[in-house]
Amino acid sequence: MKLTSRYLRLLSPYMQGPDVMHVQERLTELGFYDGPIDMIYDEEIFEAVRAFQTDYGLPPDGIVGPDTWNAIGLSPEREYPIPEEGYTIEIDLERTTLTLKRFTEILNAYRVAVGTPSTPTPVGDWQIIQKTRNPGGPFGTRWMRINVPWGGYGIHGTDEPESIGTEASRGCVRMFNEDVNELYDIVPLGTPVKITGDVFTGRILDVDIEPGPDVFEVKTILTLLGYYDGEIDGVYDAQTQEAVRNFQRDFNIFADGVVSVDTYQELILARDQYTDNREP
Repeated sequence: MKLTSRYLRLLSPYMQGPDVMHVQERLTELGFYDGPIDMIYDEEIFEAVRAFQTDYGLPPDGIVGPDTWNAIGLSPEREYPIPEEGYTIEIDLERTTLTLKRFTEILNAYRVAVGTPSTPTPVGDWQIIQKTRNPGGPFGTRWMRINVPWGGYGIHGTDEPESIGTEASRGCVRMFNEDVNELYDIVPLGTPVKITGDVFTGRILDVDIEPGPDVFEVKTILTLLGYYDGEIDGVYDAQTQEAVRNFQRDFNIFADGVVSVDTYQELILARDQYTDNREP
């Protein structure tokens, strides 16, 4: 199951950040946007996203979720060979640490915040493909995008330093601002980023599935949205199934009571919209 770091959408006040800038840059390259590259998700970029979605056979809702992120993609003209300096970044999700190496030598290790179980940091081998100074707000003082295709994931600073060392983000890797400033000045574009750890993999949830934290998360969201009023635990029972069916009917999803990719993504988006969550 693929999740996006955050769903870009039209809000008041506007969403802002370097992930918005990437969408603006790509839609400019693709001929759908001719406005400013200013990191602001306003009406102009919203309409450009809708036009892009219409042309690419996606629901034209103006929301940049996983399917739209994948379709927008990364610029094929930009290639980032592995830099000769030999720097690599290794992120351990279990230990919430980021280790900077040069060849085999460990240069430094930093505490970080990583994704929550329901919005995990994507494991895999990636590269830094974008660097931005002073993006501000929840992105802190520096931003380094990694080339995960289905979302705006990056290593960045934070305006919530108390979250460092915990599972707190929408999938990005947060650092203390002084730490990310130091790292930003060292590593060039193309630096390999290896992310390891055990993360939520997105089981398909149905009646009689083994209890788990993913069921707990779904029940929590359904309770918040007013679809479920039972006990919040890890058991996917008939009451949970009926709550899921009601949610699916309201959101034009086939109402089979099964939480698969489409339903889970709509639950996350509905929660974000209900709580006005715009954190990366």
